[in-house]
Amino acid sequence: MKMMKKIKKFKKEIMKKIEHIFFSGNTLYYPGCLTKYVIKDIKKNYEMLLEKMGINYIELSDLENCCGSPAINAGYKEDFINLIKKNYEIFKMHSIKKIITNCPACFYTLNKLYPKYFPKWDIKAEYFTEVMLSAVKKGKIKFKKKWRNCKNPTKITYHDPCHLGRYSNIYNSPRKLLELAGYKIIEMKDTKENSMCCGAGGGVGSNNKKLSRKIGNERIKQAIETKVSILSTTCPLCTKHLDFSSKKKIKVKEFSEAMVERIE
Repeated sequence: MKMMKKIKKFKKEIMKKIEHIFFSGNTLYYPGCLTKYVIKDIKKNYEMLLEKMGINYIELSDLENCCGSPAINAGYKEDFINLIKKNYEIFKMHSIKKIITNCPACFYTLNKLYPKYFPKWDIKAEYFTEVMLSAVKKGKIKFKKKWRNCKNPTKITYHDPCHLGRYSNIYNSPRKLLELAGYKIIEMKDTKENSMCCGAGGGVGSNNKKLSRKIGNERIKQAIETKVSILSTTCPLCTKHLDFSSKKKIKVKEFSEAMVERIE
C-alpha cells in the first residue's frame, strides 16, 4: 500500500511538471556569455540556487545567442535587432515564457532594450536577486541558523553594477539577501545611484586598458577604505575586473558564492 501511494504521488508530481511545461510555458535560465564561458563555477552556483528554490527551469546550452548588449553598445543596431529576432525564434520554439538571468547587462538588454527595438517581444525577464528574495520571503530557501542569528556578522561591502543599479534601479534585493545571509554591509564612499563603474564596462576594458585599470584601482581603494575583508558584486564582468584590480588586497566574492556557502 505504501509503495502504491508513493507511485501515485510520483505520478502526480510528473503530471504537474508536464502541465506546467505545456500550459504555463518554460522558464529559461540565461547565464550570459561571461558566466557561461568564462566564470563557469558561478554558473553552477546559480543552477544550484534555482534548484534549491524549487524552480523548474531549462537551459538551451549553445542554441541561444549572446543577448546583443556589446553590439548595441558599439552602435551596431542592425546586428542587434538580428540577434533579437534569432533569440526570439529560439525562445518561442522552446515555449519560453520567462527568463531568469544573473547578468545585469543581459537583464537590462532583455528587459528594456528588446521591447524597445522589437515590439513583438513578449517574454518576461527577471533578475536573479529579485527572484531569490521572493523565494526567501516565501520560505522556499533558507539560510543556515548560525548565520541568521549571528551576533557578529561578517562585514562586507557591495558594489552596484551599472546595468543593475542606475540602468535597472535594483539596489535593495542584493543587499537584503546579503543581510539575511548574516553579512553586515559597510557601504563605500560612492554607492547606489552614485556608484562608480568598475572600469570594465561600456567597452572601456577592451579599448582603453589604462583608463580601465585606473578606475578599477580607485574602486578597490574605496572598498579597502571600508576596512572590510570582502567585496561582493552581482556582475560577472565587475567580478573579474575588480578581482584583477584588487591584487589580493581584498577578497572579491561573486554574489552567488556568498549565498551558496550560507544556505541550508
